[in-house]
Amino acid sequence: MIPLSMLSMLSSLWVVVSGGKLPEPEVKIEVVHKPLMCYRKTKYGDMLLVHYEGFLESNGTMFHSSWKEGDRNPVWFTLGIQEVIKGWDKGLKDMCAGERRKLTIPPSLAYGKEGKGKIPSSSTLIFDIELMEIQNGPRSHDSFREMDLNDDWKLSRTEVREYLKKEFEKHGYSANDTHHEVMVEDIFKNEDEDKDGFISAREFTYQHDEL
Repeated sequence: MIPLSMLSMLSSLWVVVSGGKLPEPEVKIEVVHKPLMCYRKTKYGDMLLVHYEGFLESNGTMFHSSWKEGDRNPVWFTLGIQEVIKGWDKGLKDMCAGERRKLTIPPSLAYGKEGKGKIPSSSTLIFDIELMEIQNGPRSHDSFREMDLNDDWKLSRTEVREYLKKEFEKHGYSANDTHHEVMVEDIFKNEDEDKDGFISAREFTYQHDEL
């Protein structure tokens, strides 16, 4: 009789060999407190204000607390644009202001094999997170994903040009390639902060009238 551990390993090997992909590790979410009233839930593109504490699952060591360290202020970030670790982007969706969650995040959705600062490599992390406030983001996640035709989390000149062309046609204006090119160059001049030839998801969060 084949041991269960061997069957599990063979099953995983078969997925790889047959060209499939192993499922991505998930974030374990535990709702510690939920308010009686919830007027809106978080979605990608929202700006969130949170207080949090982070711990190593291996030994319970706390590596950071916004309640106790630094200026002791909560922190703002935009959900869903990789401004924070993937585990936060996944684990803080559909959350109400005033809600508190405990997230258990595997290394692949945290700091991976590299680790960071007080966090050793390949560490599973536990976060205690309280959502203080939700605000509309400067731009929506959906708009960025619509423009990001190849899903590489950055916008090329071609992608921005195609978006402008569609927007002009949608509003009944004739296509003007010369005008589009001038607008594209102006957009990249103002928004491509690191001058790498692309507008990243983070750079996209800053408002620009043409987009």
